[in-house]
Amino acid sequence: MKRIPEPELMDTEDQARAYAAADFSEAHQSYVTLFHQTFPQRRAKATVLDLGCGPADVTLRFAAANPGYTFHAVDGSAAMLRYARQALRSRRGLARRVRLIGGYIPGAPIPRQHYDVILSNNFLHHLHNPDVLWSSVRSRAKMGTLVFVTDLFRPANRARAQALVRKYSAGEAAVLKRDFYNSLLAAFTRGEIEKQLAGADLDQLEIRVVSDRHLVIFGAMR
Repeated sequence: MKRIPEPELMDTEDQARAYAAADFSEAHQSYVTLFHQTFPQRRAKATVLDLGCGPADVTLRFAAANPGYTFHAVDGSAAMLRYARQALRSRRGLARRVRLIGGYIPGAPIPRQHYDVILSNNFLHHLHNPDVLWSSVRSRAKMGTLVFVTDLFRPANRARAQALVRKYSAGEAAVLKRDFYNSLLAAFTRGEIEKQLAGADLDQLEIRVVSDRHLVIFGAMR
C-alpha cells in the first residue's frame, strides 16, 4: 500500500483534547520498559532530548522512571503543549526536570548542542520529510548518545489498517479513530526506514518490530 501523508501537526483543540484524554497507558508504559530492556547498562544521569513530545505523557513516564534524567521536550503544536503543561503541573516533582519547548525542528530553540539520550515517540509518521527527524538526531547526538525512536509501521492494506483501528480504538472518540487510521496510512515501512537511516548515515541504528503496529529504531551512536 502506498503511503498517504497526513498533516504534520495535530494542532486543533479537538485533536489535542482527544489525544490527551485517551488511554494510551499500556503502549506508552511499554516504551519505557522497552527502553530499559534495550539499554540495561545506561547511565543513571543524563540529559534527554524528546522530539515531538505531544501532550508529554510518554515524556513524563520516562521522567518518572528515570529520576536522574532531565528532559527538553519539543513539539510544534501549541494545542498539544497546552495539555503537556497541564500534565506537567499535575505530576509533583517532575517540573524541575522537564522543560517543554515550542517549535519546529530543525529550527526549534533547543537549549543544548548535544544530548546523552534522544527520544522520539510516534512522531516520524507525521513528517512529510523524514530527513528532518534523522538530521536532528545526527546533529544533536554525540559519541555514545542513546537513540530510541518508536513509531507505527504501515500495514499492508487499508483493510488491515481498519482492523487495527477497531482493535485498539473501539472505545475512543471519533476524531481519535480517524487520526489513528490516517496515521497508519502515513506510517513508513521497515524498508523505507532502513533507506532513511542509510541516507542520513545512521545505518548503525537497528530496527525491531515490537508489536502488530509498532517498531523501534535504536542504538548507541558511534
